[in-house]
Amino acid sequence: MTPFGARLRMLRRQRRVTLKDMATHLQVSSAYLSALEHGHRGRPSAGLVHQVNEFFGLIWDEAEELSELAKLSHPRVMLDTAGLTPEATALANRLAEGIHRLSPQTVAAMHGLLDREVPAGEKPRLRRAAGR
Repeated sequence: MTPFGARLRMLRRQRRVTLKDMATHLQVSSAYLSALEHGHRGRPSAGLVHQVNEFFGLIWDEAEELSELAKLSHPRVMLDTAGLTPEATALANRLAEGIHRLSPQTVAAMHGLLDREVPAGEKPRLRRAAGR
């Protein structure tokens, strides 16, 4: 599941909206929405994110957060480590090979470490499951 998919499912369930009803309103298939929720489709378009924001009546911070989650929701990430150190390349490869074995607590700790290292203007706004 992707960050966008998890939030979409949460919003839909909180408001007791079925996949079919939401799909009809957004003029997409319920299979597509299900695939988005489960992380089987790539990140949604900005237009679809805007439609979802309108559908749920999200404004300001909530709408911006959903847009940021969409940007962070490509289920098949590729990293270009050309020009980086061998250690950075090794880290990217180890993460790719072992991410499925990391606990939610380890993932949250790694987010915290990255949040401290990345300049403030470049941080994605992502609420971690462990902190909710």
